[in-house]
Amino acid sequence: MTEEDRTQQRIWHRYTAADGTWRRKSGTAADKRPPGEDLTVLRKGLGRPAGTVLEMFAFYTCPIDDFAARRGEVSPAQEAEHIALALYGLHQQSQDRPMHRDAIGLGRAMRELRHHDRTSEAAVDSRFQQTFSATSTHALQLRLRGLITQLRDIKQPLDYNQLTSDILHWNRPDPRTRVRRRWGLDYYAWTQKPPAEQPRP
Repeated sequence: MTEEDRTQQRIWHRYTAADGTWRRKSGTAADKRPPGEDLTVLRKGLGRPAGTVLEMFAFYTCPIDDFAARRGEVSPAQEAEHIALALYGLHQQSQDRPMHRDAIGLGRAMRELRHHDRTSEAAVDSRFQQTFSATSTHALQLRLRGLITQLRDIKQPLDYNQLTSDILHWNRPDPRTRVRRRWGLDYYAWTQKPPAEQPRP
């Protein structure tokens, strides 16, 4: 099974169409939404290590690292997926539209939060800076939880495939730097202005 196949099996893809709307139930006009009990199970993973919530095993899609499993450990990929699943369970809770949306990375989503009329730009800047500065996956997880709660409050979706990848890359300095760079560019796009027109001779 390829990485793309595994990605398509994740819970947010089971219910979200390519255009960011709910998938339709087969043969009906009704929406196909994730059951509330599934989201409850995912939220049980918040703040808990991967592999310690038995009900969540049904939602894991990444391959098992047998070597790590024999030592009672999980791989970085399993840890990243676990964190993303738990955050998705929090984000999607009580929402009437999908909170997963392809191509909306964390920096872009936070930029939308910064501009929202219910938030303070300075407060959003501060919280995003704290998350941006995290140096461990554990600290990143804790800080992302607060950001996801705020994104849920304004109904701002996020690309959970990208977030899973970002969390995975947070484990190593060079990839973490690349993630930070992308987040920063997306977040501060609001400062970009078109080049001034050159005066005509």
